[in-house]
Amino acid sequence: MGDALRRAESGTQLLARLEGRSSLKNLEPCLFAEEGSPVHGDVIEFHGPEGTGKTEMLYHLVARCIIPKSGGGLEVEVMFIDTDYHFDMLRLVTILEHRLVQSTEEMIKQCLGRLFLVNCNSSTQLLLTLYSLENMFCTHPSLCLLIVDSISAFYWIDRSNGGESLNLQEMNLKKCANFLEKLVREHHLALFATTQTIMQKSTSSAESFFPLKLQHEFDTDYRPYLCKSWQQMVTHRIFFSKQFSSGSSKGFTVVSCHLKKNNVVKRSFSVAECGVQF
Repeated sequence: MGDALRRAESGTQLLARLEGRSSLKNLEPCLFAEEGSPVHGDVIEFHGPEGTGKTEMLYHLVARCIIPKSGGGLEVEVMFIDTDYHFDMLRLVTILEHRLVQSTEEMIKQCLGRLFLVNCNSSTQLLLTLYSLENMFCTHPSLCLLIVDSISAFYWIDRSNGGESLNLQEMNLKKCANFLEKLVREHHLALFATTQTIMQKSTSSAESFFPLKLQHEFDTDYRPYLCKSWQQMVTHRIFFSKQFSSGSSKGFTVVSCHLKKNNVVKRSFSVAECGVQF
């Protein structure tokens, strides 16, 4: 019975691959240092302190995905895994109402029908959730985007539960990272995940991350603290911060880095009732 199920899933997965995932290159060009990003297989990390616009940017991307093509969206499905319990459905609906040409109740329901929302309250539950979702990616060819907000939510809990052993502290997150990489690779997804700034800036980590000529130009408060499995799979890291310039109408800044090509771009954005605006 189990072998038959696995064969059936394999056939469904093959069909999904043949139909192909929709391109996400027009998701939000202002967010990436490389033209044409993101592509299937990309892993994008949003990094920054709380209150710097990371979740608002996720709402912006979700709205771009689930709005129909006739309304300027991509009309693809999104899986959103909420580990911080911060997801605000009313906020997303407000953004949709502002962006849809015809913001009728029926149209909003159609848009929200392309969004799948899951909550997790521990790294163990996150891992089990990822295992359980694999078949869904097989059977939903239009499910192109996977979001985890945030991947660092259980860092301190896991560190405490692991005692003195680093392997035990990182065990669940390492398993999550490895399985996420498998999902992204085999099902041609793009993954967005947020991480909180919880460590002080380290000069050595900045040097290993940025090209030498750009280290002083972009002041990012970054020190890697998640397991190596996660660090190695990230293809884009985007740093979020608040702007403190009184003369600027923009409230937030992103420094977007393509880690494989060492491309870096800095842009500003504001958050209004209608959502993110570059």
